[in-house]
Amino acid sequence: MSTGMGSEFAASEQAADRAGAEMADAHADIGEHPATVGARLHQALHSRATLGSFMVLLLAGIFFSFWAPHFLAANTFSLIIQQTMVVGTVAIAQAIVVLTAGIDLSVGSILVLTMMLMAKLASTYDMPGFVVLLIGLSIGALCGFINGFLITRLKLPPFIVTLGTLSIFFSLNLYISEGQTVNAQDMTPLLVWTGKSFKFLGTNFTYGSVMVLVLFLVFSFVLANSAWGRHIYATGDDVEAARLAGIQTNRVLLSAYTLAGLICAVGAWMLIGRIGAASPQSGQTLNLDSITAVVVGGISLFGGRGKLIGVLFGTLIVGFFETGLKLGGVDVLWQRFAVGALVVAAVAIDQWIRKVQS
Repeated sequence: MSTGMGSEFAASEQAADRAGAEMADAHADIGEHPATVGARLHQALHSRATLGSFMVLLLAGIFFSFWAPHFLAANTFSLIIQQTMVVGTVAIAQAIVVLTAGIDLSVGSILVLTMMLMAKLASTYDMPGFVVLLIGLSIGALCGFINGFLITRLKLPPFIVTLGTLSIFFSLNLYISEGQTVNAQDMTPLLVWTGKSFKFLGTNFTYGSVMVLVLFLVFSFVLANSAWGRHIYATGDDVEAARLAGIQTNRVLLSAYTLAGLICAVGAWMLIGRIGAASPQSGQTLNLDSITAVVVGGISLFGGRGKLIGVLFGTLIVGFFETGLKLGGVDVLWQRFAVGALVVAAVAIDQWIRKVQS
């Protein structure tokens, strides 16, 4: 009697286990295969942060290849790379800061300040190019350090701090330059080296273009494979959780802003080579362009999400739009309008992804 009851009980347990397993599989299938197109799109964009930017880049390339004459010419692509190398460099600096859930509105001012300082030292004091470059990189890092210090030690919001230093650094730039442009012939050859070109597959490319691609590769690897990179993501995702986990979040933030300033100084070196001079009025749109490249590239403005390869796509998207619209005869006013619309659309998509996910 007891043996029969035990067998029935065991059989019922097995049936319950099978039913539970089937229900779990059904829920898993629902989770893996969202019922609606919007849910599937959200899942794809959330799991692959660079997918959206790649698709926008592809669609922009297809559109402008039909709409703008000569857009697919090899020389046009080379021109886009040259025009976006400075924006791409500054976008790397901006991306590192944004990954920590911060923002740096002073990147353009840091770049122009270090550019004019290097140009003045080379032209007025006839300093060797290597020394001038070293001083410029140091000043860029110092500007970033000042931003990071004010944010971490005085607990000031990044937006307010960098908005203030934007004006401070720009004023120093005008003081140092006296509003005067320094021509390439008055500087050492090393400062204009980034603008020198070489032939590749029948097309001219500059050494600065190669440098920005190397920067993307290096920092992509560092962010993905180093402890510092993991701390950057953790701090941006949840600063309190990162602090409780033992991460020195203030040091992470300070290093991020200091590194951003250093990278902006590298961008200043590239800009001197790009335009063949140093002008105190250069780089006025770099703040907007760098933020555009970052958010269009899939880096969340709320921090902790995104990859630098997406920022590379975002940089090229900015270049595609500006060059394509220019070749299509669109006025400069509407070119800037299109870039601003890209920013709004990218931020709206990022908020949509996070809202659906929650």
